[in-house]
Order: sequence, then C-alpha cells, then structure tokens
Amino acid sequence: MPYFDVASAAPLHPVARQALLASLDEGWADPARLYREGRRARLLLDAAREAAAEAVGCRPDELVFTPSGTHAVHSAVAGALAGRRRVGGHLVVSAVEHSSVLHAAESHAAAGGSVSTVAVSRTGAVSAADWARALRPDTALACLQSANHEVGTVQPVAEVAEVCAAAGVPLLVDAAQSLPWEKVPEGWSLAAASAHKWGGPPGVGLLAVRKGVRFSPQGPADERESGRVPGFPNLPAVVAAAASLRAVRAEAQEEARRLRVLVDRLRRRVARLVPDVEVVGDPDRRLPHLVTFSCLYVDGETLLHELDRAGFSVSSGSSCTSSTLTPSHVLRAMGVLSEGNVRVSLPTGTTAAEVNAFLEVLPGVVAGVRERLGVPTEPVAEPVAETVEVDAVGLRCPQPVIELARAIGGVRVGGVVTVLSDDEVARLDIPAWCSLRGHAYLGEAPVPGSRAAAYRVRRTV
Repeated sequence: MPYFDVASAAPLHPVARQALLASLDEGWADPARLYREGRRARLLLDAAREAAAEAVGCRPDELVFTPSGTHAVHSAVAGALAGRRRVGGHLVVSAVEHSSVLHAAESHAAAGGSVSTVAVSRTGAVSAADWARALRPDTALACLQSANHEVGTVQPVAEVAEVCAAAGVPLLVDAAQSLPWEKVPEGWSLAAASAHKWGGPPGVGLLAVRKGVRFSPQGPADERESGRVPGFPNLPAVVAAAASLRAVRAEAQEEARRLRVLVDRLRRRVARLVPDVEVVGDPDRRLPHLVTFSCLYVDGETLLHELDRAGFSVSSGSSCTSSTLTPSHVLRAMGVLSEGNVRVSLPTGTTAAEVNAFLEVLPGVVAGVRERLGVPTEPVAEPVAETVEVDAVGLRCPQPVIELARAIGGVRVGGVVTVLSDDEVARLDIPAWCSLRGHAYLGEAPVPGSRAAAYRVRRTV
C-alpha cells in the first residue's frame, strides 16, 4: 500500500532505527555528568550535534535540539523578538508559512506586537520587492519558509535574506521541508526543522541561531542546550535523528533527480487524465518529491477516503476534509482552487510502478465521486436567460460550484449567474472555477440581513 504523505511525516529511516536501538543501550545516562556513562552519553550528543550542524550549514555550538519542530519555531520567534525588543515589536511573515509560525505571530499580536503578512503569487512564492516594502525601522524579525509544505514551491530565501540583511533584520527560515534535500540557503539568521520530516523519530526538532543574533530564550532558565531548551534531552531520539539526516542527505541528490521525474509525470498526466483539474504550485522552483492538484466538483474528504480504499495514502488542503470548513490558508493565499485538493509527496524509494498505479486509479475515483454528487455533464437547459439566481445557501463545498456549473448553461453568452452562498469556501472556489472554465468573475456583495454573499459570474463562452 503506497504511502504518499511524507510532507506530513516520513517513515522511520532504517539508519534511524539502527541508531535508535544502539543508543538506547549507550545513551541513557545524563550527558551533563562526569562519570563514564555520562561521558559516553555526552560523546553521542556531541556527535549528533556535529552531524546535524553540518547538514544545516552552521557551527555545532549554534544548534540545539528541541522536543519538536513546532517547539523550535515557537522558541525561535519568541527568543528573537525578545532579544530585539529595543528595536521594536514588528514581525514580518509570508502568507503561506506553516501554522506553527502563524500561531506564533498570532500570540505576538495578542501580546501587543504588530505583524505584517507578505502576499504570494498564484504559484505560492513571495517576491523580494514585496518583502522589502514590508520591512520597517521597528521590524525585529522576519520569517520565511524555505519551501512550502502544501504545494512544494521553493521560496527565494537568498534574495529575501539579502533584503533583510540590508535592513539589519534577522531572518528565521523554517527549513522543515527542504532540509532533507539541501542545506539552508545562505543569509539566514535562525533556522528550524523537524526530524520526522526526513525519517527521524518524532519528537525531535532543530533550532539554529547564528552567532551575533540577539536572542533571549523565554521561559524559566535552564543550563541545558545553551539555556534554550529546558529538560533532559531524549538522547536516543536525537542520535537517531542526526544519523538519519546524514543518511538522507548522502542520497538526496540522486534521489531528487529520480523523484523529480516521477513528479513531472504526475503533473503532466493528472492534468490530462482528469477533467477540470488544476495543478498548483511552481512547476519549476519546487521540491522534487511533491505535487498538489485540485479537482472541481469533488468532495475532498470523500476523495481521500476513496483513494485510501484504493490503497493510496495522500493528504489534502481541502476545506472538505477539515472540521472548520475553511480552506487551507496556503491555497487561499494563492487564490487557487481548494475543493478536491490532493497532495502527493513521494517517499524515498517510490517506484514508477507505484506512481503509474496511482494514475490508473485516480480518474475513476474522481469520476465516481462526481457522479455521486450529481455533477452535470451536459447543459441542463437551453441558454435563453439573461440572468439566473442560484440559491446555494446552506450547501457546503463543493455543492455551490456544482450548482453554478448547472446554471451557467441556462444563460446566454454575456448573461450573468448570481450564486447566493454562505459557504466560506465559495469565496475562493467560485473565482477559481471561473478561471478554469473561462468565464468572468464579477465579484461578490453581501446579502442584506444574511450571512450569505452574492457571487456574480458572466458567461463568456
């Protein structure tokens, strides 16, 4: 059963398993103690730190191990902001950062700080020019992921780092998705990552802070890990994380070439095999193992369940798989279709046969879901009306768009369909539908006395 969701968590690497088992026998003692068991544990910890620092591209004394990648991000944001509080309380983030960064930004804003969010293009990338405009004299910290966790787009970290350096602002890079493939691009001030993204054990994160960066650890003081991470380290897990990172990076170049060919095949053939699909993310500046696409007229939760039944484990940023019924903040920021969203992230060792099997199954699964939802395949009425109003209030993704597709055939070319909907996702998916089908989106307006909005679409073809 192919597992295609390593962007969430990678299976434990064989090297990690071996190192974990070995260090359970050798690394149980307190590495701060001077007796032989403690010295042995300290040697293991130091070796792990050196290996991890080499992979990140920093000095060993700049890197500490944390209980998770999220912990590393929160510690980095809080420590850097506190260390530069005299400069100001302004934080800059991109609109597509991981939720750990955005949650840290929300906490900062709730405590009285200010946050600026840099928009992204339709491919999910920021521009250095937009980033420069967001920086202010009171900017204390900027945060930019190295590559996006949902669509795979690689950010222009080096260019943004130059902008930040010119302004004297430290840059925190969330390198969770890219670190298995390469070092963090030059110019960063702080970096964070998570071991379970590259096949290390869960519960281990990395936090690197360059020498010279003003950093004030928050919380009670502790003598361990340079005073930045309190508590006794999970040394066996740390050793396994560092060993697996070194192993993954040793094979990264060859594996990246191989997986990029498979992902290119997915990007091309999904668009050909499945009608009304949008492949999202940058086609060139992207991670080698990840592809994301969205299917019109599809319930995302049902689609994922059907693919799971067919033997494929994939992920989604669709609102239809979320209890909040709101689309992924990444897809929303990009302005792309969110319904029926599928993220495929291939693990090391994925074969062409497994990818081909997925491509054979996908069209039938999507068609089956659409059939059950009653998606029209032919116009349902003669195009005689100038305007049509569709009441989709109370309907949830993807039904408002399905109702729009039914109605558009009933108006003349140049006519207008108005969709009334209280589904938050309609605000994203109706414009995306227009872009995919070649119709003109005229905008939205509130419906008086209702939580619904009126979305207007002009038929152009």
